[in-house]
Amino acid sequence: MADRTTQGSILGGDGDGGVDGIRTFPFPIELSVGGVGMQVGAMGTGRTWHADAPLERVHRIDFHVVMLFDGGPVRHMIDFAEYEATAGDLVWIRPGQVHRFSPTSEYRGTVLAMQPGFLPRATVEATGLYRYDLPPLLRPSGAQWAGLQASLVQLQREYEDTSTLPLSLHTSVLRHSLTAFLLRLAHLAASSAEAGRRTESTFTLFRDAVEKGFATNHSVSAYADALGYSRRTLVRAVRAATGETPKGFIDKRVVLEAKRLLAHTDMPIGRVGAAVGFPDAANFSKFFHQHTDMTPAAFRTELL
Repeated sequence: MADRTTQGSILGGDGDGGVDGIRTFPFPIELSVGGVGMQVGAMGTGRTWHADAPLERVHRIDFHVVMLFDGGPVRHMIDFAEYEATAGDLVWIRPGQVHRFSPTSEYRGTVLAMQPGFLPRATVEATGLYRYDLPPLLRPSGAQWAGLQASLVQLQREYEDTSTLPLSLHTSVLRHSLTAFLLRLAHLAASSAEAGRRTESTFTLFRDAVEKGFATNHSVSAYADALGYSRRTLVRAVRAATGETPKGFIDKRVVLEAKRLLAHTDMPIGRVGAAVGFPDAANFSKFFHQHTDMTPAAFRTELL
């Protein structure tokens, strides 16, 4: 299937199930050229990660994956949010994030995987490898895409060249080449986020307020009053930034948190509801079903 071919040619291997029933895949070091802590290559046919856990099932990875797309559209779920990428886009999935490949999308392009610890701490900090606040889907400009592509081609060339240098020097060169690519990628991610902040200041304040208060506050009017905006101003800003209403945005964040708690913990469903602002379990189940067409119990069971 299309999703099974995405990373199979360079990313295969076993994985262990976590306590919440979602399988976690470690970095397949044994499949790397020379046993180094990274892989890069074309998305193409090959093995799945594990025969018992097809990639269209929700799973985690404990390493970085960057996919640069030559075609599309491709729909990919990351932390229970759906993203649509097309040619010229890239997706950055960080360690610990839950994701799922689309069985109906054809993944074409180049995929890079990197094991945590492969790069020194200073490089990790400079490249923002663990900036989970940044969006996973990035859309570079033509010039940015060309720079990323050129850097990635050089990295792949060095990765595949195991004959001209001893392993220790080969690994050092790979780290330098990988750093060059990641610095470009980090600049793209940070500049994209900054551009969004400049053009969506009202929405950003609302988003940040929701992030802090969604577990107890689901009222659009309360957020508008706290931020000093009229309800109409808030509606316009949120619609411009997301295409949805403030209430829809709040509800989506509540549903995401509920899904995370249902997937990542063994908390009783009533406690999950209370944690996202529904002291009454029946009201929580009704709310969850309205937004997902599933009961909380059915959602949790489907992940197992």
